Amino acid sequence: MTGFFITLEGPEGSGKTSQIPLLADYVHSLGHTVLLTREPGGTFIGDQIRKVLVSLDNKALTPQAETLLFLAARAQLVEEVIKPALANGVVVISDRYADATLAYQGYGHGVDLDVLKKLLEFATSGLQPDLIILLDIEVERGLRRKTDCGEWNRLDAYSVAFHERVRKGYRSMAEAAPHIWNVIDANRDRDLVQADMRQAVAKTLKSISPHHEG
Repeated sequence: MTGFFITLEGPEGSGKTSQIPLLADYVHSLGHTVLLTREPGGTFIGDQIRKVLVSLDNKALTPQAETLLFLAARAQLVEEVIKPALANGVVVISDRYADATLAYQGYGHGVDLDVLKKLLEFATSGLQPDLIILLDIEVERGLRRKTDCGEWNRLDAYSVAFHERVRKGYRSMAEAAPHIWNVIDANRDRDLVQADMRQAVAKTLKSISPHHEG
């Protein structure tokens, strides 16, 4: 028995973190065992790396160093948590995954995308999601949400132009692979967004083949 791997992506303030528990409850109601995880983090080692990445004290962190730290946390998460869960038939829902690196470090910082793709292949052992949900939101609206709720970290503090490039990158990736990406307008009411997420997941769980590697 093989599980399913679902990842949620989106610009800052898109609502992923608040929506994921509701989505997990829905998937559980369909009779599946569900595991939630997040990036960076999700393991003891990954959580330590997360502290470095989000701290406003570390604004001197270079794009290259930032990339490698994200990859290290992800490699640990894949081997320690995600792959064992999938092998046991669990539906894994992750708050961000590999595409976040392409969006933030690639499109956002301008790190070479081909280099990043090779590094991601190594860090993830080729493990790819079965479904990617992109919660798409206008950049300034998303950043206002972050400030209004008092959540602000080193990544949030990048320029609006940076976050616009991230959003554009996400949309470009989604357009290039519509068979795996599902784009949802996150500018709307939370209940409407959740309904669309559930519809996408229900359709995927009924139709896709088991998760694949490489």
